[in-house]
Amino acid sequence: MNSVLLLLLVFFVLVVLKIPLAFALFLSTLVTFASLDMSFMSLVNRMLTSVQSFPMLAIPFFLMAGLLMSDGGVTERLVKLSDALVGHLPGGLAHVNVVVSMLFAGLSGSSVADTAGVGAIMIPAMKKAGYDAEYSAAITAASSTMGTIIPPSTTMIVYGGVAGVSIGAMFLGGVIPGVLIGLTQMGVNVYMTKKHNYPRGERIPLRQKFDVFVRGIIPMGMPILIIGGILGGLFTATEASSTAVVYGLVIMLLIYRTLTISDLPRIFGETIIMFSKILFLVAGASAFGWTIAYLRVPDMIGSYITGITTSPVGITLMITLLLIIMGTMMSPVPAILITLPILQELGDLAGLHPIYLGVFVVTTLSLGRITPPYGICMMIASDIAGIPAYKGFRAAGILVLAYMLLLVVFVLIPDLILFLPRFLMPQSML
Repeated sequence: MNSVLLLLLVFFVLVVLKIPLAFALFLSTLVTFASLDMSFMSLVNRMLTSVQSFPMLAIPFFLMAGLLMSDGGVTERLVKLSDALVGHLPGGLAHVNVVVSMLFAGLSGSSVADTAGVGAIMIPAMKKAGYDAEYSAAITAASSTMGTIIPPSTTMIVYGGVAGVSIGAMFLGGVIPGVLIGLTQMGVNVYMTKKHNYPRGERIPLRQKFDVFVRGIIPMGMPILIIGGILGGLFTATEASSTAVVYGLVIMLLIYRTLTISDLPRIFGETIIMFSKILFLVAGASAFGWTIAYLRVPDMIGSYITGITTSPVGITLMITLLLIIMGTMMSPVPAILITLPILQELGDLAGLHPIYLGVFVVTTLSLGRITPPYGICMMIASDIAGIPAYKGFRAAGILVLAYMLLLVVFVLIPDLILFLPRFLMPQSML
């Protein structure tokens, strides 16, 4: 118990001192190893093992594919496509915001990239059309949570690679929750439109709509290629990521011609920097999580929770509460790696399928992107909207409530997550 307290105390002190999270995780683990007189080489080996994973190779390629699409001006095309689909409805721009985030999620795999890319276009447009700046920021940040749920998702790749579950099955498991989150947010838009009398967009003529579809539908071939290739057994998730890069290069260099060869070194450099940060974070968080497991923290928490309830639903709700708290403090990747031993112990106690647990964990942690104090997506959206972050958090309250109610639905109806994996990848469910 003393070692557990030391580990957590050092970690939280370093976080309060604003030491970067990856360093805080590594240093707190290092201090605990020293107190236990454990070999430092075992710590190094644990960190190396966590990043020497074939599935992890998918991350830099998906990052690169997302950068290619974003820098190549795909966001504008997706906005026009979304506008053609739902822009004529009451509160049309708010609906467009949700739909374009849903589409962009299938390209970027990142909530932060979604917020920055979509927000730069949609927030000024919504403000100009008469929407409150607070709600413009709130719906932009909230809809971006789909970036880590709808495939491809870099967070799911990390979870699947570390937990040893099928990434392809997790991708499929994220489809229905992601779409339901989007539909729920559109339902909130309907309520807010009636309450604040937000404007209806103009209906686009059929001929112009067809032209927008032709221009915007080509990028959507990427998620179709990724999921279709995995389901068809043509390639793994890692191989699909490199295929996505080739697809993005062909579109941007040869079809749209919005990028040139001279742009590629910059994109490659940004990818390397982003991936390096993720790798170091994964290594530090994995060592921290392993230390938690070594100190038998999962057993202690499992015994405590089963002393309160042995109901699978009750235990799953406890998991939900733990994840919501963790999500308010840090991004999903370190939260997953730190708590994974605990989550797996509780998942076993509740009889949860590993695919369900993985998708549910990622979905729940995504809520932390729009809740204080972490709320990185809300902070980005509020900055774009030119408002203090607290106003964005306040305006997002109704969206957070809707999201939490949907999480309860996923707890009560796990087949919403497991249906597609069972139907399309039954071999992964064994």
